[in-house]
Formats: sequence, structure tokens, C-alpha cells
Amino acid sequence: MVVVSAMAISDMFLRSGVLLQSKARSCAEHIKNGFFLPSICNEEHFKSNLTQPTTMSGSEVTRLLRFLEPKTSTKLKFDPPGNISPEDYLNLTGLTKDQFDDLTSFATAEDLRHSRVRRTLTSARNALLKNFVPLHVGFGHITRDEVIHRHTRTLAKELFAHGLDVAILALDGTYLYVQKSGNYTFLRRSFCVHKHRHLIKPMIVVTTTGYIVSVLGPYVGKNNDASILNHIVNENVEKFRHWIQEDDIAVVDRGFRDAVQHLKDVGVKTEMPSFLGPKEKQFQTNSANHSRLVTKIRWVVESANGYVWKYLDRVIPNSKIPYAGDYTRIVAAICNKYRSPLIAGNDEDDLLTAARLISMSRRENLLQAMVEEEGLDHLTKSSGWALLSEPGVVPDFPKLDESDLRTLTVGVYQLKLAPSYVQEHLDEHGNFDIFVREQSPGLLCIKIQSRHMSAIRYKCWVGYNEGAINGWYCKCKSGARVVGMCAHITAVVWHLSYQRHDVMARGVRNWTDALIDTAEP
Repeated sequence: MVVVSAMAISDMFLRSGVLLQSKARSCAEHIKNGFFLPSICNEEHFKSNLTQPTTMSGSEVTRLLRFLEPKTSTKLKFDPPGNISPEDYLNLTGLTKDQFDDLTSFATAEDLRHSRVRRTLTSARNALLKNFVPLHVGFGHITRDEVIHRHTRTLAKELFAHGLDVAILALDGTYLYVQKSGNYTFLRRSFCVHKHRHLIKPMIVVTTTGYIVSVLGPYVGKNNDASILNHIVNENVEKFRHWIQEDDIAVVDRGFRDAVQHLKDVGVKTEMPSFLGPKEKQFQTNSANHSRLVTKIRWVVESANGYVWKYLDRVIPNSKIPYAGDYTRIVAAICNKYRSPLIAGNDEDDLLTAARLISMSRRENLLQAMVEEEGLDHLTKSSGWALLSEPGVVPDFPKLDESDLRTLTVGVYQLKLAPSYVQEHLDEHGNFDIFVREQSPGLLCIKIQSRHMSAIRYKCWVGYNEGAINGWYCKCKSGARVVGMCAHITAVVWHLSYQRHDVMARGVRNWTDALIDTAEP
């Protein structure tokens, strides 16, 4: 038996409403770190047997009140650990209490033997790097067969590998912002012209389900994605060349253009969005379709980068740069271990989606051909175009729901942009200008302002019949594709088929109205 401390008595009262007498005794096995175990505080038979009144001195009452006072504060109290609520665990760490307890089990008391906070943090980092990270991040922690059979979407296999069992990886560099340095060499090397910031770049390698295979680097900000990947291949970082095999596929963006040959030399195929040819202003339909298939698979690496960025979205002090890669790998390992997959695809649904996308990618844009052959690009009376007498009202335009729209756009990104595009073109009555042509029933034309350049407005054509959208074409770079729609076409279809029928589908507010603008409109 041991004497129960005053803090344990107060904690018991706070937890269970039972107030023990001063200097009460308890079995030692019921107490840990000076406090009663939570299971003891919650035992109903224990509370029901304690019915005797307790006499307290003035000093004991004062001590109890002082103990209770911080519990009403908004500040977190870490001692004892049980005082932290499950919500606080989640808000502070992004992990549940059980997940956090599991993570801390990889850093033992021996690992954290230092008393100073700075040294304890270093010890915790080193313990996780030694005991936790190698189990969940790095090319050495997972085999190629595991990636193929457990972390590869059927959709990706069907689109790019014709159903064959090959490893499909998506690669992209992410950014960790750092301070300006007094070392001018590092100052110049860390500056990224693209972001106009000083930063360092880890390279993230993920599967098509969003599982993080490895985090490589970080590299200085002046290195582009292609040069980083070339270094990984040439130096065989993490035995990359031993892990991959011939006919494996790397899904990348256009920034990796100069690394394609290096991957080809080691037998890796690349899937990358298309480039405009010389003097071309718009992608051909087949090129635009292929680009959309790539982005349909590649978006997971952007989301995985978002996970990492969520934890490391502050400017890193230069003194912590040597450990930035360690922290990034720890975060990636935590995501792999405790986060659910970014995509939990259904094989049957993926097969159906793949078949539909492949079929669409082989089609020509018939509406584009019609616009070009009949000279419908000129919105003049001689071409038969006229402004709709009742702007924004197309009574026979099909009414669609959100599921229908996602099917047409092959995703949600363009749908997220639609309210912003539409808001700019609505008049005070909630309508915008629509051109129609008497000789071509079921065909509309609308001009949409570019979100990037004020001087550019794109012409969009939408064909429809009763209950369905049967064609679209836009003059923007990717507007000729038939696998999904560009953002301009999506905005038109979203407004006419959905927003005007749903009072809850609002646009975005123009905050310029709250400011003074001296520029000409």
C-alpha cells in the first residue's frame, strides 16, 4: 500500500466525483506516474462503496480549487497524459490517441533519456528515423510486387499498361520554404524562379493509390524536377535502378521532359501531358485526350504532396535545413501508416471507367469540325448567330445533377472552377449572354473570360438534344478534347444545367466591391 498524493486525490475527484480522505492509501498497482489509472477512476463498484463524508481542512479546500481552476482554461495541460482529450490529440497531431500512442512506442524511454527539450526532440527524431521510418517509407520497405498487387489502381493498369502487371509510379517535387541566408552561395542556389521564393525540394514518389513509396532529397531550390530525377537515376539513389524493371511506367508532368531519355535508357516508360507543336495554339484532339488521361491518374501525387505540406507548411529556419529531409520522411511514414488510402478504388468500377475513357479518347471532336467547316467561329449576323432575346434562358437545355456533371467532366477539378467563371459573367438578373443560331437548333455559343489574362476571351460551343449534352468545343488550348471538358465549357454547362435550377448552387463573391479601384474597368 502507498499513500495517495494530494494531486492524485484531486485528479480522482475531477474524474469520478469521489473525494478521498487526506493521506488515503491504495494498492501500488492502481497508480501510475503518481495518478490513479483511468480504469480505477471509472469502476462503478469503487464509487458506489465510498459513501462516507470526507472532512477537509481549509488548506485542502484551497489546494483542490487550485487544481480544478486550470481545468476550465483553454490551455492544454499535458500532465497527466489522460487530461488531453481525443479531440486535442487529433487537432494537435492529426492522429487519434491510439495512433499517437502507437507512434510513440517507436521512441522508447531510453531513446528520450535527455532532459532538455532540444535534445529530447533530436532523440525523438533519431528514434523514429531508426525504428519507424524504414518500415513505412523508402524503396527498401516495399517490394515491386506489393506495389503492383496492393497499391496500383485497375484504372491506371487499363489506361497505360493494357492490364499488364507492371509498377506504375507517379513522381513530383514538392516545396519546403526556407529563410533567406547570409551565405550568398546558398542564397542563390535556394532561390526558385518559378515560385519566386527560397526553398528546398524533396522528390515524392507515390503509387496510383497515393501510397508514398519514397521521399528523396531534399535538393536545392534551383534544381528543376528533370535534373533531380536524372540525378536519382544516374546515382541509383536508394537503389532505384535495382527496384524498377523494364516496362515499368512513370507518370509525370511536363517539368520532367528532359528526364524522359534517362528513364527510357533504364527501360522505364513515361506518361506525360502533351506539348504544343511549333506554331500551334491549341492541342489536337488526340493530344488533349491523352493529356486528360495522364492527369486523371497523376493527381494523386499532388494530393500526397498536400499531405506533406499540411504538416510542413511553415518557413523552415535555416538551422533546421539539415533535418528537413528527416522530417519529411517521418511525415510521409506517418501518412502511410495511419492515413487511409487517397483512393480506395473498386476494380469493377475502374474497369468500366477505363473502357469508357479509352473509347472517348479515340473519338474525334465532331463539333469542332462542324464549327471550322461551316465558319461558325464568327458571331455575326451573316453567319446566322444572334444574341438570345432572353439572356440566360434556354428552356430546352437538359437539366443535370452533380453525378451527371462529374461523368461529363471526368472529375471534379473543372467543376470547382465553374462558380468563379460563371460569377464574372452574370448580370444583375443572374443571366449571361448566349448566342444561338436558327439554322443549328441545339447549339449554343458563349464567350468566357480567361482567368489569367484580361485581354483574352474564349468562345465555347455546346451541342445538346433532349436530355443530354452531345458535343462541346472551346478555343482554349485544351478545348478540343472529348475526354472531359475544359473549365470554360464546364462553367457554361454547370450554369445552364444545374446552377439556375438549384438555389443553393451559388457562385463566389466579388470582393472588389468592398475596395476602391483607381484603374479603368
